[in-house]
Amino acid sequence: MNDWQRKSPLDWETYVNKLVKVVAVEKHEYEGWVLTVDPVSATIVLATFPENEKGSISFVMGHAVREVEILQEGDSDMKQRLARLCAPEQSHAYSPEELEKRKNALKTWLETNHIPVGEQGRTLSVAGVLSIEPPYGPEQCSSTNEIILARVQGLLQGYLGQQP
Repeated sequence: MNDWQRKSPLDWETYVNKLVKVVAVEKHEYEGWVLTVDPVSATIVLATFPENEKGSISFVMGHAVREVEILQEGDSDMKQRLARLCAPEQSHAYSPEELEKRKNALKTWLETNHIPVGEQGRTLSVAGVLSIEPPYGPEQCSSTNEIILARVQGLLQGYLGQQP
């Protein structure tokens, strides 16, 4: 076990959102912004932002780390940029009214297409074997029956493609 692996998660946390140079085994060097450090393996997750690219992530395995040097502190802009790197592409917050409207529109569409649907609070239940959670898209479908799941997700994709 090397010195880096012996550090505690609180020690590793001091490197997050900072530009570092990592010297690894066989004199390999890596430079990037620390997104996080895995507390189990001591693996460092580095982000780099090559020109004209969104950013890339690389990993330096904890057992290979020999030395870590902080080169620069991250400002608030860099912290936001790093946070966005791991955020979902389209995170859209819906108001309770919008969610209710989406649920009712989807329920009506399913009924119009002779698909048995019921409500259990905010969840739509399709034929008692599939549930659709807010915000009522294909990703929010869940079922133990993979065939039904795939078919309903396909239908939902088509339905959402027709929406303005």
